[in-house]
Parts: sequence; structure tokens; C-alpha cells
Amino acid sequence: MTHVSGVGSWPGESSREAIITVRDLLTDVEGLGLPYLPELPSRGPGADIIGRSAALLADLSVDLQPSGWRFTDRPGRDMLRARAHLRQDLDELAEAYDGYAGPLKIQVAGPWTLGASIELNRGERSLTDGGARRDLVGSLAEGVRRHIADVQRLVPGAVITVQLDEPSVVSVLRGELPTASGYGRVRAVDRVEVARGIQDVREAHDGDVVLHSCHPAAPVELLAATGVTALALDLTESSPQRWEAIAEAVESGTRLWAGVVPTTAVTSSADAVRTATALVLDGFSRVGLPTSSLADVTVTPTCGLPSLTPRGAVDVQRVAIAVAAELTEKEND
Repeated sequence: MTHVSGVGSWPGESSREAIITVRDLLTDVEGLGLPYLPELPSRGPGADIIGRSAALLADLSVDLQPSGWRFTDRPGRDMLRARAHLRQDLDELAEAYDGYAGPLKIQVAGPWTLGASIELNRGERSLTDGGARRDLVGSLAEGVRRHIADVQRLVPGAVITVQLDEPSVVSVLRGELPTASGYGRVRAVDRVEVARGIQDVREAHDGDVVLHSCHPAAPVELLAATGVTALALDLTESSPQRWEAIAEAVESGTRLWAGVVPTTAVTSSADAVRTATALVLDGFSRVGLPTSSLADVTVTPTCGLPSLTPRGAVDVQRVAIAVAAELTEKEND
């Protein structure tokens, strides 16, 4: 059957409310749902994707400077705040999922998005230094390993999926990121090194790992070659060439997480379900993928749920659930 999940972020500032809402939405849908630990960027510094993931790094410390997150000799107050947010979330997760047995997803920024966003002591991005890149990859892999162990200890019945978020990977590969001065661009990182870095972090978990990149030009072939079990992509405006690359990945065994539900206010659920369902079916038909392959698809909203109200986010997630149900019916047509 086609499954359904979410990208990870959620509006509001109440960890308990968000965790319970996501749990209730995605555990009561006849086996379709894959619930996740929501992230709440509206809580401020340390709850954003970079600060939250930096808090997991092993033996590396950061603090928030006016220019952004920066490596430091010891944890700053913003890193301590990020760790406090995460501890609170894990406590709430343990309570909400007491006795639960089933799938559960956690999200972490990938090494290249962290490297693009965290500065060295001298103010340049971590990407500019080969040694710093290697240290960051190793530290993140160990941090992810420890994080998984913590979640597994708190929810023993969980079958954990890890999502690596890489919104910056295209800019890293293209050399599009500005230098500290703003007058130049950081040199592009070689594709082989990018793939290897993701693979090293992927190997921190022996279960399912989803690689998510919402960039419309995310290199499907390269990302699929990193050993992840699935790619999570925004498919709302996919070209025929992009669908061809997706078909090759699917045929080679990489599952597809289809971001086809826009994160805008839902005015007509029926229309939203029909449009999102057609995006997937038309794409499959265009490249000759059989409808039986829909069983390996997971439907998600696109990025941007925190821009909505909690009520609006629930409406969008319900549309995604309905799309997954529609596609499940089509699997044997």
C-alpha cells in the first residue's frame, strides 16, 4: 500500500501538542501512516534545522553569532538551548508513544547543509576547509548514531526511519554559496565527496534512511547513489527529465517519497486530493512505471508547514493521507 508521512517541521511552539497531533493523525490510518517527531522552528534559535542538528554533533560545539551558527571551543548558550529543546521533545515523545510499536521517523540536517550553514572560527563556511568537512561528517554520523539509540531506548517498539535533510546540496555542488565577504563564491565540492559524505552519515543507521531535498534541481541520480533507501522530493513542478531520473532510481530499488501536497491553506480538500493524486499518477504514466510500484511510494506535503497555523497544517496532512488512500486503491488497477 502507499504510505503517508510528513517532512518534519510543524507550526506552533508546544512540543506536546505537536507530537500528539502528528501521532493521532498518522497512527490511525489503517497502516498507511509513518508518524514522526515534529520540529518546531517557531520556538526560535536552537529549534531551527541547523541549531537542532548541530546539538547532535559529537565532540563539536557551536554558538549563534550575528552572522549565523559558528563552531566554538565550548557549547554556547544557544547550543545549550537547542539541547534543552531536544530533551523536552524526547521526553514528550516517550510519554506520547508509551507502549507504541511501529514506524517512527526522526529528521536531521545532512552534512552538506550543516557545512553550508555553520562557520569556522575565522568566519568562513565550514565547506571551505577539507579537514573541517571530514570532521563534520564524522561528528554528525556519531551524533546520529547516539540520537537513534536515545529514541530507541525511549520508544523500544519503534522501527526508526532517519531522514537526512539536504536543502543546500545543490548550492554546494554548484558553488553558489557566498563567501564571508560577500564578494566571492565558495568553491564547489566535488560530487564524489558529496556522495561519500552522505553515505557515511547514512551508514550510522542500519534501517531505512530517507534523503530529502526540496530543491527543484536536486540531482536525483547522485542522491540515489548514496545508499539511502528512499528519496524525498518536491514533485509539484517536475519536468519530464526529472521524472525519467526518478524512474531510474525507483527501478534500481530506491523508494520515492512524493512531496505533492502544497503547504498552502486548503480551500477544497476534494480538489487538493484530486490534484496531488494526478501528479503522481501522471508522472508514473509518463515514464512507464507500473501502478504496482505505488506500493513503494510515501506521500508527504511539500516543505513549509510552519508557515501555516496548526489547524492549517492538520488540513494539509489530512489531504496527504487521503492521497495515499487514493493511490493505494490504484495499485492493482
